[in-house]
Amino acid sequence: MISAVIFDFDGVVVDSERLHWAAFNAVLKPHGKTISWAEYTDVFIGFDDRDTFKTAFPDLGKIELAKLIADKAAAFQDLLAEGGAAALPGAVELIKHLSGKIPIAICSGALREDILPIIGKLGLGDAFDTIVTAEDTPRSKPDPAPYRLTKERLGIRDGLVIEDTPAGIASAKGAGLKVLAVTNSYDRSYLTEVADAVIDSLEGLTLETLNELV
Repeated sequence: MISAVIFDFDGVVVDSERLHWAAFNAVLKPHGKTISWAEYTDVFIGFDDRDTFKTAFPDLGKIELAKLIADKAAAFQDLLAEGGAAALPGAVELIKHLSGKIPIAICSGALREDILPIIGKLGLGDAFDTIVTAEDTPRSKPDPAPYRLTKERLGIRDGLVIEDTPAGIASAKGAGLKVLAVTNSYDRSYLTEVADAVIDSLEGLTLETLNELV
């Protein structure tokens, strides 16, 4: 039986990856660099802001890095205000169904300030037992650190992660967790060999069907 469910955020709960991509480019363009969508999905998706900028600009100093992260966060909030981030099919319903039945959490490479306004608007502000964000660990996915911290905060030894990227799956598996992958960001072929199970949508899922899947 599943003892807890941990949700990645961008690409699992909300359709926000293209907003993050656009926000990165808004900050990178004045520095003479942009990231194509293909490059973003191949290299950067699943990274937190810190590791994305470090990879894009390996010679950055700490002060420059802090400013880039702050500028990107502001750009993301502007984009969010313009169009919002829609919930992905079935996500809100599944979270509300699980909340109070078993421990649930978010483990994300996004900033806390990126996440809290969105879950508030979705009516999920009190749904999660803990939320782990980019500020909480020195290393981002695919390193296991974020999911290890989430396990520690929930007080669990095992559980199920719902992820959408190979980097996120690697992080969760490295922390000793089972993974249900959803094909919101990557084709099934990228996920099947690394996840315990793969689905195309969270629609209609319950605690019972999650137990049957993994």
